[in-house]
Amino acid sequence: MSVIDLKIFNNLRDAMGADFIGELIDTFLEDAPNQIAQMTHALAEKDAESFRRAAHTIKSNAATFGAAELSALARELEMMGRDKNLEVGSRFEVMKEAFEKARRQLSELR
Repeated sequence: MSVIDLKIFNNLRDAMGADFIGELIDTFLEDAPNQIAQMTHALAEKDAESFRRAAHTIKSNAATFGAAELSALARELEMMGRDKNLEVGSRFEVMKEAFEKARRQLSELR
């Protein structure tokens, strides 16, 4: 099963060019773990605004590549941060798992 919507991905690749899409993927795969680390730190510090911003970045970047599940999970966490509700339960772990799935597929598509 594809975690990346290949129609969205292929449209992006066609618009940006094959070389540039590789750079975009590399940037996302380098940046997302930093955003996840920031979210982890923000949870520990009870910093809802930093948590929200990092979730927003992941949401937007994931949507760019057609990683719909990752984007939706990050959006849910972003909304929780906006509401200053950091009782995220297992949702954050589920988002990290979705990132790993997206990371694997994007690495193959690269």
